[in-house]
Amino acid sequence: MRSEEIIPLKIGELTAKRPIIQDGMGVGVSLSSLAGAVAAEGGIGVISTAQIGFYRPDFERNPLEANLKAIKEQIVLAREKAKGGIIGANIMVATRNYKEYVMAAVRAGVDFIISGAGLPKNLPEYVRESAVKIAPIVSSEKAAKVICRLWDRKHHCAREMVVIEGPRAGGHLGFSEKELEPFVRKDDSAIEQMTTDYGEDIRRIIRVCREYGEKYEKEIPVIVAGGIDTPEKARYAFSLGASGIQAATPFVATEECDAHKSFKEAYIKAKKEDVVILKSPVGMPGRGIKNTFLENVARGRRNEIHCKQCLEGCNPATIPYCITDALIRAVRGDVENGLVFCGANVDKIKRISTVREVIADILGVAV
Repeated sequence: MRSEEIIPLKIGELTAKRPIIQDGMGVGVSLSSLAGAVAAEGGIGVISTAQIGFYRPDFERNPLEANLKAIKEQIVLAREKAKGGIIGANIMVATRNYKEYVMAAVRAGVDFIISGAGLPKNLPEYVRESAVKIAPIVSSEKAAKVICRLWDRKHHCAREMVVIEGPRAGGHLGFSEKELEPFVRKDDSAIEQMTTDYGEDIRRIIRVCREYGEKYEKEIPVIVAGGIDTPEKARYAFSLGASGIQAATPFVATEECDAHKSFKEAYIKAKKEDVVILKSPVGMPGRGIKNTFLENVARGRRNEIHCKQCLEGCNPATIPYCITDALIRAVRGDVENGLVFCGANVDKIKRISTVREVIADILGVAV
């Protein structure tokens, strides 16, 4: 992909020189260092607000207060690094006190909010008095139609952007366990067929977005995510009608990533057979790297849970493990006894690089 083929990503009045978004990764994987570096290189950097205050001394005593303070701290720090670039926040709908997280990000001056792990039904209401752009995450035409219709009828608006996360994405996945069976069986031919078929799903979702964009006389850029790590894959996404791409896994093994060095090394050491589909307390399937922690979960071993009230509908008495504790252990470096989320192509990560190199490698241009 030549430099002249790269079209800047426009989201309302915002323009990213490079049409690439770094996905928000929690807990603590994408904070101000990574997000600020991506924005400074012309992409869009995204901070994950999931238990973002884990590093603060008051986190154990009052997780909500620590998280809300950390949202402001991290957005301000990212702005300082971004050189005028675009900074977003990823806020899970499943988060308890979701509205408070959104309002904290708005007050801190974030440019836009991406929201998944559920449908952000009331997000337009929360940002109405601000210039903050909003984007839901969807994985199916049905989900795209539901959120478009709901925002149209209830809030009389259309979204500024939509992110489509495909079956090769990392972290929590918007697919059923049945749909993900080819990955569980590691059936390469079925996986390739599923990936090919999903291209038609992307086209249908884009048509839905265009329909509502026309109604509100606005362009709704569509971002495609999930396993996009080469210029060829980026070019394919653009050929389907995408305005940009989103990547997560390649940005983890960078000097600028906020995670512990051992977390990054877990990506470098991971083999294809180490990637597994797991069950998350969030209520969605996820993708991660097989380790001692996941083996113990599979055996039914259960540690004592000290609930931090992070997720709506989470019952400490019934969940197999506390996802907050598992993710924090991993991001701090205990990758054998923590949960290490990853994308399907983590085995292709071979070294620690830089954000600049990752963007160049994915888009096929010098930056």
